[in-house]
Amino acid sequence: MTQYKKPSLTVDIIIINENNELILIKRKNEPFKNHWAIPGGFVDYGETVENATIREAKEETGINIKIKKLLGVYSDSDRDPRGHTVTIVYLANGDFNELTPSSDAKDGKIYSFDDLSSLKLAFDHRKILKDTLNYINSN
Repeated sequence: MTQYKKPSLTVDIIIINENNELILIKRKNEPFKNHWAIPGGFVDYGETVENATIREAKEETGINIKIKKLLGVYSDSDRDPRGHTVTIVYLANGDFNELTPSSDAKDGKIYSFDDLSSLKLAFDHRKILKDTLNYINSN
């Protein structure tokens, strides 16, 4: 049987509040160590993307989230230096008072979209956040 290379599947979670502030985590590990990133990670085999979204949000931020909307799918083969990954991005709500970075997160902070231009962001997260802001402004 022919073996095919397959991309890895990941989820990213834009956790947002009523003031359109969001949570970013500072990465503890390579790639992009010490860069700010949208919380997220790899989907485990047998896991739904929705369950992975809830799990990754809790692991990286300590926040129990409620998924609000599927925002998009990002699949550029160069978006992750570890190999081809496809990420499914969700918009979610959660209690920002629960923010306790852990797992792959060195730190976690609340930002406004105006704060993002000065940050070193990981992966293609600047594009994802720009697309998110465009979505928010159009609704």
